[in-house]
Amino acid sequence: MPGTITTERLILRPARPSDLEPMHEILSSATAMAFWSTLPHVKMEETRLWLEGMMATRADDFIVETKDGRVIGKVGFWADPEIGYILHPDAQGKGYAHEAVSAVIDRAFRDRGLKEATADVDPNNTASRRLLERLGFYVTGSATKTYLLGHVWADSLYLRCTPETFTGAKTPWTWRAAEPV
Repeated sequence: MPGTITTERLILRPARPSDLEPMHEILSSATAMAFWSTLPHVKMEETRLWLEGMMATRADDFIVETKDGRVIGKVGFWADPEIGYILHPDAQGKGYAHEAVSAVIDRAFRDRGLKEATADVDPNNTASRRLLERLGFYVTGSATKTYLLGHVWADSLYLRCTPETFTGAKTPWTWRAAEPV
């Protein structure tokens, strides 16, 4: 059941229709989408469909919002046990990704009993790889030409983390389950 994770600087919450414009700003940014598994969104309708899918099916996938109410991205398990995340370019390099990814994985291990977290990272995405390695992920394999973005093939580096290797969640977080409807 969807709920909310609160960290020192962030609120990780379920998606809602009002997230359409800020998420379109992120998902239409070539910078933000440089290492995403799809091309940047061109039309708002692409983002609307993406957001509706997130709202309908992803109980452990969260919108990342700063405590002052600015939507800066998304983080979560789009399919257990694979973690994914994206932040607005203006929010990158400030530790938000570490704070958000760490809390989501810690909750999955402690509260949901998940036995591992995995990630598929473009080998050229050094910032994401460094983030994951700081959280205790380690490389388990790689593959070439795993997905086609426009006319360019992208490669994959596969990483894994277990509760035993996890080094994240140094900052406290709280979980609040959604109210029953």
